Amino acid sequence: MPASRKLVIGAAPEGARDPDSAARAVREMFTSIAPRYDVLNHVLSFNVDRLWWRCAARTFAQILARPDSRVLDLCCGTGDMTFALRKQAGKCAPQIAGADFSHAMLQRARSKSLHNSTKRNSSAPYWIEADALRLPFPDEHFSLVTSAFGFRNLADYDAGLREIARILRPGGECGILDFSEPKGVIGHLYRFYFKQILPRVGTAISGVRGPYAYLPNSVERFPEPQEMLVRMRAAGFTKATWTPYTFGIAGLYRGKK
Repeated sequence: MPASRKLVIGAAPEGARDPDSAARAVREMFTSIAPRYDVLNHVLSFNVDRLWWRCAARTFAQILARPDSRVLDLCCGTGDMTFALRKQAGKCAPQIAGADFSHAMLQRARSKSLHNSTKRNSSAPYWIEADALRLPFPDEHFSLVTSAFGFRNLADYDAGLREIARILRPGGECGILDFSEPKGVIGHLYRFYFKQILPRVGTAISGVRGPYAYLPNSVERFPEPQEMLVRMRAAGFTKATWTPYTFGIAGLYRGKK
């Protein structure tokens, strides 16, 4: 693995000087785009993000089928991965929670949750405002912890993995869905879109420049799959794997405690 990769602690938005200022900057960015976040996600991914959430949720169908399971969707944003887990669980009744440190994003998640639970007559997830690096849960509490496109924004990746491992039961599983950088021709097209087109479209729709300039930089900075697997094993996860989605544009990291 390149030496420069070893030095990456976590997300580093422009102007951040340390992990605490990085975390504040990330929170402010997501608060600023919360009103248009869902629309932008679907437009900028050409709706493929919905497929990724469903695929990730299906991966953990066995855990979600157990009524005694406790499930946490970490860095849940407006709750789309949380809802995919709830839908996959179907008539089973595992306890499913979504956690995020952006109050504005959680407000939208709660609003969507009320609409979805009424429409589908199903139990709604519950929502917790919490920092992913300092979670208010006891040790060995959850059967499954997921994170979809949020883990990449943590100020300390290794601390985030250790915190996930702490709150997982022995035998519990972790699933981190996030972007990666594909290789070859697809990679060239992807980088052109991600660095040249996506920031302009995202800024035009949201009216906010910072988050959509930060996004491609955060993906470029994020550890490559093999490095992430090494970090997961160091945090206490066995059978760590990475499954690429859509030519490797995104992928699911999976590990068992």
